[in-house]
Amino acid sequence: MRVLGVAGSPRRNGNTDVLLAEFLRGAADKGAETKTIVLNRMKFVGCQHCDACLKDGECILKDDMRDIYPEFEKADVIVLASPMQFMDMTAPMKAMIDRFQAKWVNKYVLKRPPLGEDKPRKGFLIAVGGTKYKNLFDAILLVVKTFFIIIDVEYAGDMLIRSVDELGAINDHPEYLKQAYEAGQKLAER
Repeated sequence: MRVLGVAGSPRRNGNTDVLLAEFLRGAADKGAETKTIVLNRMKFVGCQHCDACLKDGECILKDDMRDIYPEFEKADVIVLASPMQFMDMTAPMKAMIDRFQAKWVNKYVLKRPPLGEDKPRKGFLIAVGGTKYKNLFDAILLVVKTFFIIIDVEYAGDMLIRSVDELGAINDHPEYLKQAYEAGQKLAER
């Protein structure tokens, strides 16, 4: 069992990172192999919509996305973690998702599994926002659920946390840390 965490926060060890770490710790305690990709440390651009991928399902851009695609292919569970910025995910997270256009081509144009090996995969979302807005998570839910459908990943749940903003504030909410840990354990079970 391989569990991949994708950290979309530009702030290291912030609230979203802490929850992602707890999720992965829960998965590891169930015997899963875990890995974290920190998007803000990687160098890549968003999709250029050049349509070169229509030929063979491969993105022609030569950047760090070439390291991300194989991690998605190997994963059994994928957890995306992003703080909310202007009612949506961070720019690096959205740019990464947009670069999966080549995987969309694999599925819908070339009629082959988008992530290579056709195996069951599950996906989970962790999103943390500093406000109490009723519709705070509408945009991220729409994008992430659509993304998972496109890459053949079953949406297995989420943690959507409101009113947590300042660095370290998540530590004042042990119930959220426990929830993240338990979600990681549950998804690491076969």
